[in-house]
Amino acid sequence: MKLWTGQSVSEFGSQISALAIPWLAAVGLHVSPFEFSLLGVLGFMPFILFALPAGVWVDRLRRRPILIVGDAARAVLLGYIPLAWAFGILDIWQLYAITFVVGIFTVFFDVAYQSYLPALVDRDSLVEGNSKLQTTASLAGTAGPGVAGLLISALTAPYAIVLDAASFVVSTAFMIPIRSKETLPERAAGAPKPKLLPELKEGLAYVVRHSYLRWIAVCTGTSNYFGQMIFAVSVLYMQRTLHMSAFLVGVVFAGFGIGATLGAMGTTRFQRAVGVGRAIWMPAVLFSLSGLAFPLAPQDFPVPFLMAGTLAFGVASTVYNITQVSLRQAITPERLQGRMNASMRWIVWGTIPLGSLSGGAIATAWSLRTALWAGAIGGLFTFLPVLLSSVRSIEEMPAPVTEPTQLEAALAGGLVEPTSVIVPVDS
Repeated sequence: MKLWTGQSVSEFGSQISALAIPWLAAVGLHVSPFEFSLLGVLGFMPFILFALPAGVWVDRLRRRPILIVGDAARAVLLGYIPLAWAFGILDIWQLYAITFVVGIFTVFFDVAYQSYLPALVDRDSLVEGNSKLQTTASLAGTAGPGVAGLLISALTAPYAIVLDAASFVVSTAFMIPIRSKETLPERAAGAPKPKLLPELKEGLAYVVRHSYLRWIAVCTGTSNYFGQMIFAVSVLYMQRTLHMSAFLVGVVFAGFGIGATLGAMGTTRFQRAVGVGRAIWMPAVLFSLSGLAFPLAPQDFPVPFLMAGTLAFGVASTVYNITQVSLRQAITPERLQGRMNASMRWIVWGTIPLGSLSGGAIATAWSLRTALWAGAIGGLFTFLPVLLSSVRSIEEMPAPVTEPTQLEAALAGGLVEPTSVIVPVDS
């Protein structure tokens, strides 16, 4: 309940910054389309640079302190933006730096967050647990963009970000009193100290070689790439080409939240009715089609088209994500949870800055609408990896493969004596 409550408040605040920071760059700092897309690149670049090492550390350390530090640090960093704006010293380079560093803490938080959940709920309750978390996050996503638009209109973008900084403070306050016991990996006394690179490779190999995980990674990664081509220029397109106000842009993005809420509320029943595999590939088909709404939206009456696209994407992507994340958590041994989640994030979020750069480059070379068409057409085929793989045939949530711990493997190999003292890996 503490994790759920704190994260829900934080999600609401993050929805405000998700619109306020791009709006600040586009309207307050008057950046070019390429400079605008670079802001998105720097926000996701940490997932390329730090996700894999973060997975190793999340598997070595207790996860709750990582969550606390991640929330507190983001509160401080975001709080700097309105202060710098008030003193007239904020520029795009500072916004780039803050976005990048916030992204680093987000990497560690997200990997730890997804890896911490299986320690709080039973494996057969993971779909329900993820659904509950996603439901409140989606409710925040429904109200957040609309409220963000109003706040930007009333307070201006930099001062709206104050609420996001405050939400991270609240989230930190809820994380601190969590007392759920965490089981750290064990190693034998005298055994070699674990090294970063071999552990990193083990987590990445687990994902790449797994018959389910690798195709889920391909589907999600390609969808993120083409989807980000659209999202990277969508705010500029709506503001400069369609001449929409901040409030209407917020209303359009609220469609994601409405769809996500509906998807989160129905995922458990849908998955039980059609099976795990179908609950992954069927929504993947829908979100592959949803991107067409942006380039097809007529200039004189765009909001209904855009809302239809964001609503469909919200429903489909949420059902897909809840099911595939729960599947990943269920089939992965505890000792690999952090590295598995980090490897998946590195693959599927690593494509996002590439999509941002591609969208910005196409928009600069041709037009904003051309970039939208490129992302929409490319996104039509992203469901094929899960539809054509063994993922489609999964009926029920599988049990994890039982693997020996590091200590058991050492004992079996005769590397240590059975009477060796066991010490925590982080001592």
